[in-house]
Amino acid sequence: MLIETWGYDVQTTENGSGAIRALDRGTVDVILTDLVMPEVDGIAILRKVRQESPEVPVLILSGRGTIDGAVEAIREGAYDFIEKPCEPARLKVTLERALEQAQTKREVQSLRRRVKEASGSSDFIGQSRAMKEVFSLIEKVAPSKASVVITGQSGTGKEMVARAIHNGSPRRDKPFIAINCSAIPPTLMESEIFGYERGAFTGADQRRLGCFELADGGTLFLDEVGEIPPELQAKFLRVLEEERLRRLGGKNEVAVDVRVLAATNRDLKEQIKTNQFREDLYFRLNVFNIQLPPLRDRPEDIPALIEHFLRRFSRDGGKRIRGVTPGALRRLSDYRWPGNIRELRNCVERAVLLCDGEYINEAHLPNDVLERDGEAAIRLPLGIKLRDIDRAYIEATLVRFNGNKARTAQALGISEKTLYNKLHRYQADDERKGGGSLPDEDEDDAPETIAARG
Repeated sequence: MLIETWGYDVQTTENGSGAIRALDRGTVDVILTDLVMPEVDGIAILRKVRQESPEVPVLILSGRGTIDGAVEAIREGAYDFIEKPCEPARLKVTLERALEQAQTKREVQSLRRRVKEASGSSDFIGQSRAMKEVFSLIEKVAPSKASVVITGQSGTGKEMVARAIHNGSPRRDKPFIAINCSAIPPTLMESEIFGYERGAFTGADQRRLGCFELADGGTLFLDEVGEIPPELQAKFLRVLEEERLRRLGGKNEVAVDVRVLAATNRDLKEQIKTNQFREDLYFRLNVFNIQLPPLRDRPEDIPALIEHFLRRFSRDGGKRIRGVTPGALRRLSDYRWPGNIRELRNCVERAVLLCDGEYINEAHLPNDVLERDGEAAIRLPLGIKLRDIDRAYIEATLVRFNGNKARTAQALGISEKTLYNKLHRYQADDERKGGGSLPDEDEDDAPETIAARG
C-alpha cells in the first residue's frame, strides 16, 4: 500500500511459490521479497531471477536475526537488503536507485544488441559508463557519411568499432576494406592505397586496384593512419576532397565513393607539431571522434568479459569450465592489462587450455598477472582501536582505486551499501570530534609499527 502511494504499480503474492508463478507470467522491474518464507524462501527467488532475468534488481527484507542470510543474499547478487521494520524513506530511495540501475542496464543491453547486430561481433561487452557512451556514439554516427577517427590503445577494439559503424550504415551491403598502415612498407604504400597500371614499375605486369577502388561504394578502414608517409598525405587528402584518384602510372582519373574511417593509438596533434602529419588531413578525417577507454579504466567490465571469453573457449575446446575462483578473479581484476581486451582474451584462452577441472584458479594464470608490482601498504601504530584500523584500511584501499567505490567494495569483499555506510559514519565521527580518529604517525612518541599489505 505504501509503495502504491509513491506511484508504482505493485503485484503482491502471499508466499515464495506465488512469486515464482508471477515471474513466469510476466516481467517486473524490481522485486521486494522477505528472506524467510515457507517452501520457497527469498534466496530461491533470487536465484531464479538471477538465472532468468539478471537485469531485474532484487531487494531483500530481513529481520535482525537473519543478517547472515541477508549477507548470503548480497553474495548471490541481491541489489540490497533492508532490515525490518524498514524505514519508508530508505525504502523509497533504495527502490528509486534500483529502478534507475535496472533502466541503465536495459539501455546498455539494447545498445549492445544493436551494436552487436551492426558489428557482427559479440565481443562488445561492457556496462560501464564509458562503454555505454561508445555504443551511443556508434549509433549516432553510423547512418552518416562522416569520416571518423577512432582513438585508443592497442587491443581496445578499434577495428570492431569501425565494422560496427559500417554495418550500421546504408553502406552495409558494400565492401568493408581494412588495411593496417603500419604493416605496409613505405615504398609500397602508394600502390596499395591508390593502385597501379600495368608497367608503372618493374614487376607491374598487370593493372591492380588499390584499397580505395576496392572499397568503392563502401567503407575504407585505415588502422594506424599516422603511419602514412608525409609525402603521400597530400594525395590522400585530395582523394578525400575530390573523390577522384589517379592510379600509379595512370593518365586518367577514376571516380570513387568511399567513406573513410581511421584509427590510431598515436597522438596525431603531436605528429602535426613535428610535421609528421598534415593538419588539413587531420581535420578532414577527424569530423567525428570516438575514444576507446583502456581496459584498466573500466574494471567493472572485466568479470563480464572473462565470462564471455570463458564460454567461447570452453565451447571451442570441448570443456565444461563453470567459472573462475574468487582468488583468480581478484588477480584478473587487479591487473592493469597493458594489452587491453586482446591480452585478456589471450589470458583466458591460455587458462582454459591449462584447466582440467571446472574452475580457473590462480595456477592457470600467467606470471604477469600474478606479479603485483608496487604492492600497496599502510603502516599503523600498535595499540590503536580495531575500528580505526578498519577505517585506515578502507580509506587506503579507496585511494588505491582512485576513489572508485565499486572497485573498493569489490576488493574489500563488502557491498557498496556497506562501504557507503562506513564512509558516512567516518564523516560523522570527524564532524563530531572535529578531526580524524587515527593518531599522527609522525609523532615522536609513536609506538612500534606494523605493516598491513593489500
